[in-house]
This record gives sequence, C-alpha cells and structure tokens, in this order.
Amino acid sequence: MTNTEKTTLFSITVAERRRLVHVLGTLTSDGWDHSALCEGWRVREVVAHLTMPYRYSNGAVIRGILSAHGSFNRFVDRAAKRDAATMTTDDMLQCLADNVESTWRPPGGGQADTLRENVIHGLDITEALGLEPPPVATILQVLEHTGPRSLKTFVDTLDGHRLEATDAEWHVGEGDPLRLRAKDILLAMSGRATLPSATAS
Repeated sequence: MTNTEKTTLFSITVAERRRLVHVLGTLTSDGWDHSALCEGWRVREVVAHLTMPYRYSNGAVIRGILSAHGSFNRFVDRAAKRDAATMTTDDMLQCLADNVESTWRPPGGGQADTLRENVIHGLDITEALGLEPPPVATILQVLEHTGPRSLKTFVDTLDGHRLEATDAEWHVGEGDPLRLRAKDILLAMSGRATLPSATAS
C-alpha cells in the first residue's frame, strides 16, 4: 500500500469517527441501552470497546488477557461490559470525540484494519437502531481492502454464487449472481448477517 493510499484511508477513518460521534450525540438513554448487532452488547458496550485503544495501555491489555486465561476475546468482552457500566455516556462520547484523529492501529494491522474496525462497529450501532449507515464509498473502501485470506474464506461460503454490490462497483466469487447493497455484503462478511439463499434477478 502506498503512502497516498494510507493517507486516504486515514482521512476516511477520521470522517467515519466524526460521523459516529454525531450519531451518538443524538441518542437518548434508551438508544444507548439498545441491543447492538454484537451478541450480548448494547450500544454502550460497543462504544466502550471502540474507545478502549485510547484508554488502555499495552500493559493493561496484556494483564487483562492474562486474567482472562489467555483469551483476547474474553478480555475484550469483560472490559467492554465493565467500562460500559462504570463510564457515563458523556465520558465515552467525549473520549471518542477527542480521538477522532488518533493514529492507533490494531496490533499487527494497518490503516485498512483501523477503518474496518470503525466501520463495522459503527454498523453494529446504526443497523440495530435503524439509522443511516456510513457512505457507500466508505464501505467500499473496507470491502476493497479486505485481506485475501479473509476474502477466500468468505468466497468459500458463497456456494457457487457471484456476489455483486447493487450500489457500488464491487463483486466477488463466480457463478449465479446474488445482488445486495454494499453494507449488507460487509455485514455478511463480518458475521453480522446471513446471505439470502435465493439469487436476485
């Protein structure tokens, strides 16, 4: 990936974070307590998770994983639930707002992984609440920068279909066409939704 591509992805990530800050700022307490697409999490747990990189040191993360018997996922779930219970929504929202231009990246990941993290968790919130999703162009960047291993794993589930976005120039797989919006493709790729069994004409 070129420096120009990295800069572009960073700008898109910043814009998505700002968009999510605006969305969250409009929510009532009921909205914050609404179930998100992440199983077992409400909106507030998702936001607690999104702000973890800005609040936890590397040492705190390592200690948390060790206390969770070496399970990163168990640590993340515990931390999100604990922080959502102890932090106010104002504090979480302010933390997100203060870090919209953060250069944090997932361990071992790049800027595309950071964008994916923000877009998918943003969808966890907006889809659950019936709110507007990220711009199609933003979702398309996530799809286009999906790693080849993850893409192959997903293609293997298509059962001889060519998956095509109806609102963007993007497709994957070979065979009978299955046409969905880009956001629905991304939700399926991230395990948030299942693909319809019938193809669209």
